[in-house]
Amino acid sequence: MAEKNFDVVVIGGGPGGYIAAIRAAQLGFNTACIDEWTNHKGGPAPGGTCTNVGCIPSKALLQSSEHFEQAHHHFQDHGIGLDNLSIDVPKMLSRKDLVVKQNNDGILYLFKKNKVTFFHGRGSFAKAAEGGYEIAVAGKQAETIGAKHVVVATGSNARALPGAPFDEVNVLSNDGALKVGAVPRKLGVIGSGVIGLEMGSVWRRLGAEVTVLEALPTFLAAVDEQVAKEAFKAFTKQGLKIELGVKIGEIKNEAGGVTVAYTDAKGGAQSLAVDKLIVSIGRTPNTIGLNAEAVGLKLDERGAIVVDADCKTNLPNVWAIGDVVRGPMLAHKAEEEGVAVAERIAGQHGHVNFNTIPWVIYTSPEIAWVGQTEQQLKAEGRAYKAGSFPFMANGRARALGDTTGFVKFLADAKTDEILGVHIVGPMASELISEAVVAMEFKASAEDIARICHAHPSLSEATKEAALAVDKRTLNF
Repeated sequence: MAEKNFDVVVIGGGPGGYIAAIRAAQLGFNTACIDEWTNHKGGPAPGGTCTNVGCIPSKALLQSSEHFEQAHHHFQDHGIGLDNLSIDVPKMLSRKDLVVKQNNDGILYLFKKNKVTFFHGRGSFAKAAEGGYEIAVAGKQAETIGAKHVVVATGSNARALPGAPFDEVNVLSNDGALKVGAVPRKLGVIGSGVIGLEMGSVWRRLGAEVTVLEALPTFLAAVDEQVAKEAFKAFTKQGLKIELGVKIGEIKNEAGGVTVAYTDAKGGAQSLAVDKLIVSIGRTPNTIGLNAEAVGLKLDERGAIVVDADCKTNLPNVWAIGDVVRGPMLAHKAEEEGVAVAERIAGQHGHVNFNTIPWVIYTSPEIAWVGQTEQQLKAEGRAYKAGSFPFMANGRARALGDTTGFVKFLADAKTDEILGVHIVGPMASELISEAVVAMEFKASAEDIARICHAHPSLSEATKEAALAVDKRTLNF
């Protein structure tokens, strides 16, 4: 084996990787984590896509743009007058970078606190060795380390459109979309998924004319249909132009901007000229440079690492988690798998319930859900009851001045077990946690309906929606 040997080596320091390393160290394993993300000064920047060019920076920009939107359109409703309102985009981006750095530094601190050895560089398989594997670290100080167990947590990359590679100047991935130095006059977004809607919302609030082109004929097809319709109505009212059922043709990236040729839902030839184009058509598992073939690590046709229900690969003592394996590409899913794998290495029974993983889109209104949608229940022929409650009838929402949307419960028709909860409205990302807990404990809608909720609070809408399953709402 190599000179430096570890019980557990985690390749990748994103949400799944750094959490797996910390949990393994807590369980008494001599643990190392390898991550190659680098900040603008050349130093380590652990946290993966989520911290550096995904969840964290996008939420920082969403918050900044939401403040601007409130000041521009809604402060006057509160008696607050502002003159000569402006947006300093470089300062906004600087704040975003600071938030990212704080998270990077926080992870490095957690490694020290938990005695995780950190290697700054790209990790890859060198070869199988007696008692485990040799892992190469390519960085400023190249070296090879030994591992009894390896956890691969290398994440995912943005998928580019054929013929329109990312230059991060005019044609942008999520990375480039977070670094636009000035508000574009016209912004195009291909793909109406989470990234497209969130980043489109940021620049729309700051003054850009935003057009979203979506290939699917339905908006947010994975979301409960009733919620998707409410969200579409809200986004359209705000000024987002969303075209569904389009077929993208030639994309010309020139010095002055980008032109997208496409066919609309009716078959008509159209052209969209924009200053910047964000392409958000999904992500691909990142196994580039992992050298999987050196040890015979099995990949599927998408390039994802093949794992079983416990995140075990085809190789002994090699595990994989997060975006690089099957399942939803969500930071919190990766975290749960990271904890579960560390515990399984220790002989414990790690727990990940895919049926209670929450989904969130951080637009305004926010969209959050857990469990099955109404269309899924209909498709499988399951008898269910539904109940919903609008935020316009919620006292706290009125006081906030944000009454868009509703909470919706779906419960089994016979047992009343909660099968799904869907929220579109203010703070949906926070409200959904109550539903996750309830479903994890197999609660019924009646259980939530009987629990006392603080007044006035947005969470009362959750209680009222549960009451609505039995058609006995109290405030609507």
